[in-house]
Amino acid sequence: MRKSNKMLVKMLSLLLVIVMVVSVLYGCKKSSSSSESEKEKSEETIKVGILHSLSGTMSISEVSLKDAELMAIEEINNNGGVLGKKLEPIVEDGASDWPTFAEKAKKLLQKDKVAVIFGCWTSASRKAVLPVVEENNGLLFYPVQYEGLESSPNIFYMGAAPNQQIVPAVKWLFDNGKKRFYLLGSDYVFPRTANKIIKAYLKYLGGVVVGEEYTPLGHTDYSSVINKIKAAKPDVAFNTLNGDSNVAFFKQLKDAGIDAKTLPVMSVSIAEEEIKGIGPEYLKGHLVAWNYFQSVDTPENKEFVEKYKKKYGEDRVTDDPIEAAYIGVYLWAKAVEKAGSTDVDKVREAAKGIEFNAPEGPVKIDGDNQHLYKTVRIGEILENGQIRELWKTNEPVKPDPYLKGYEWAKGLSEQ
Repeated sequence: MRKSNKMLVKMLSLLLVIVMVVSVLYGCKKSSSSSESEKEKSEETIKVGILHSLSGTMSISEVSLKDAELMAIEEINNNGGVLGKKLEPIVEDGASDWPTFAEKAKKLLQKDKVAVIFGCWTSASRKAVLPVVEENNGLLFYPVQYEGLESSPNIFYMGAAPNQQIVPAVKWLFDNGKKRFYLLGSDYVFPRTANKIIKAYLKYLGGVVVGEEYTPLGHTDYSSVINKIKAAKPDVAFNTLNGDSNVAFFKQLKDAGIDAKTLPVMSVSIAEEEIKGIGPEYLKGHLVAWNYFQSVDTPENKEFVEKYKKKYGEDRVTDDPIEAAYIGVYLWAKAVEKAGSTDVDKVREAAKGIEFNAPEGPVKIDGDNQHLYKTVRIGEILENGQIRELWKTNEPVKPDPYLKGYEWAKGLSEQ
């Protein structure tokens, strides 16, 4: 009997061992199969990063850029994707905080392994991301006009260089009798560098800066600034405020009895989206300089506006940075198709000279500095929140981020 019990115990032990071995082998196979499945899935898609301020002071401007990029991705996917693969967007919030932008960019490149990042608005956020994309040999498609004096092999600049916005805006104002400028901006790199350019150009033209003021991003009390503007008696205020500070400034300007007839304000960071947020009643008659307005009369723009409103609502508007964000996705996709690869070095080479019939009109990637040839436009804000075009260049202007073509600008990049 004892012998029989011992035999039974041995058999049960052996059976248990067999069961455990089978379980381990099955688990390994399942894990391997799951891992292979995940790998296959990742190989079926191309991951792309979207990095904008979806919260904080800059969200008034940046949420709609994310929407435009997602719309472009959806359209591209519906037309067969890129290299036969669907684009898989991974969205991150830079939260209007420059270190957060750098951290999220690193996460997108190192952990998510995205092929490209579409993102940023402020130059502070771009400059925080720049060393991250350079160190990781990533790509950033930057959608907003900026102060220039920069050219990175890892960034494609979809917005205006200074010779495609700031410089022509100053010249247009000067030619229209505005000689005394008051400069008002947010306290970070774009406004300070933009105003450095404006001061150099005005000196050359024979104009004068009668005042210069900077306030922190998110600043809301402009009473003392408005008093300084009144005392300086400028012909025009050149505004480089960003984010929701513009809401406070223009409302308080109107409360102080100053309108566009009393003192016109030329803005380079206020477009249809910001006009909607501030209220057109506060901005009627004031001026803006961009490369695109929702009112641009091209077949491509009519289609773009119609699709954007159909997707996000009739009350939504398009504007320059929204359009630049949208075409950035298409230009990257064209470069990838041309390269036959998402490899950054191959895409960079393939992108040179690529042309695209954008809503704003024809654009082309300059192979030397990775900026776009763009048409320059100056407009007046209407009471319905739209912009009436007052002036534009006859053709797209070659980007000159370092203002090398201007004698008066020599030495600016070294200052």
